[in-house]
Amino acid sequence: MMALKFESNIKPGRPFINYAHRGASEYVPENTMLAFSLGITMGANGIETDVQKSKDGVLILFHDDTLDRVTGQTGAISDYTLKELKSFSVNKNGILDKIVTLEEFLIAFAKKKIHFAIELKSAGFGKEVVDMIKRYNAQNYSVITSFDYDALKEVKNYDATIRLGYLTWQIDDELLAKMKDDGFYEICPRDDFVTKENVKLWHELGFNVRAWNIKNEDIMKRVYDNGADGMTVNFPDKLVDYIASKIST
Repeated sequence: MMALKFESNIKPGRPFINYAHRGASEYVPENTMLAFSLGITMGANGIETDVQKSKDGVLILFHDDTLDRVTGQTGAISDYTLKELKSFSVNKNGILDKIVTLEEFLIAFAKKKIHFAIELKSAGFGKEVVDMIKRYNAQNYSVITSFDYDALKEVKNYDATIRLGYLTWQIDDELLAKMKDDGFYEICPRDDFVTKENVKLWHELGFNVRAWNIKNEDIMKRVYDNGADGMTVNFPDKLVDYIASKIST
């Protein structure tokens, strides 16, 4: 199954989605408006982000289980209200920006017709994420992903039309059969699973293939060359340049 063909910053060439991973997180504070905007400016045609829930029930874009690494604060997103979270700064090498809600993100980016990979960090609020995505008419450009299979099944049971992608450390025939039976759209393997043989098999099963754990340019190049349909990458500018080099040869 080919990646969905929406308007892309990467032309011409085979359909491929360059997801700015938490935005252009190599360069600026992750999961912030600055990171998302920079990713698009660099040529990414997709954004990957993570959703959690605040103490007062607001959907927040944040990756870690705790605030420590990127804000210097203690505790989890769920320990604080939106107002309290907005008082914190997200830091990357002395560059500061603010924590973002899912709604703020969609208001800013849903009309751009780029692709979204929205990761649920846990079960329990998938319905709210679906409703928010639909409120801003972003469902045709979105894939909801998670490492938590039950979280994805919760979404599937609520709305069978939403595309789902399973992030996984391990892949075997049992998992592939289960995903097929449950109508998942996308398999999201760690980079080392992305061989040409595996990608061919996954395509034959009808899955879109989007890789993660792209730690350096060598991995990035290998994943692209082995036929994946997309990847999440902290440095989308480098992926843009590599795709351009492949198209020109």
